[in-house]
Amino acid sequence: MSRQIPPPALSDAPLAPGLYLVATPIGNLRDITLRALDVLAGCDVLLAEDTRVTGKLLSAYGIRTRLERHDEHVAERAIPGILERLEAGERVALVSDAGTPMVSDPGYRLAREAIAAGHPVIPIPGASAALAALTLAGLPTDRFLFAGFPPPKSAARRTFLEEFANVRATLIFYEGASRVADCLADMAAVFGPRPAAVCRELTKLYETCVRGSLTELAADPRFEAPKGEIVILVGPGVERAASANDVEAALREALTRLPLGEATSEVAKVFGLSRKDLYRQALALKEEAAG
Repeated sequence: MSRQIPPPALSDAPLAPGLYLVATPIGNLRDITLRALDVLAGCDVLLAEDTRVTGKLLSAYGIRTRLERHDEHVAERAIPGILERLEAGERVALVSDAGTPMVSDPGYRLAREAIAAGHPVIPIPGASAALAALTLAGLPTDRFLFAGFPPPKSAARRTFLEEFANVRATLIFYEGASRVADCLADMAAVFGPRPAAVCRELTKLYETCVRGSLTELAADPRFEAPKGEIVILVGPGVERAASANDVEAALREALTRLPLGEATSEVAKVFGLSRKDLYRQALALKEEAAG
């Protein structure tokens, strides 16, 4: 039985009318901010992706605000009524099941329509799985790109990943537990042996972060059937100009474990070079080794 968390003192200041986009915990219930609690307690109605999930959060903090469902299935027909409430001066808050609304969660259409209608839209920042994983991964943080969920099928997923092959930033992906192993295999094929990290159950009791190259992570048996929410991070491609010796060394190493075409593709992706040019070089190295 879960222990109820004593609620902190809430602010007495009334909320101004508008749409509040409220970040909620991604795991540990104490991820919530005091300002978020003020909004959840002080709004007229709380729109939730799943009212059962949000109901547990409200119960833990002794908040009794009225809940209404707002997910992808009801958003289109619900938005006109929500805009009428905003026009009447109500305080409306929106939350997703975990983390920040609209980050791979519902809410974009509602926020867009509220902005277009001239209503105040107020962000209440807080927990985000993407940012928590970024700080934990040990990869560069000065430039990053959130790519969301890759497609579920391998062919579409590889096409999707190719769009990011030359991005000079740490890449952040969300993935379902049942697809992690296949996704890592496709990432290793597309990005090569870049440094990466797999984070799961962030801020929960069994939080883990496994770091290594994509090649190593793709072969790790722990990801064959993991549980929990998963964030995969991939380090940026090589940012410096590669020397001829670097490229040749990488080709020689790749040829020891991969067929000619796959070795060429891997090195081309790592160094951002032409596959056609590298193929000729790799073929010459292969013939030299055989000769």
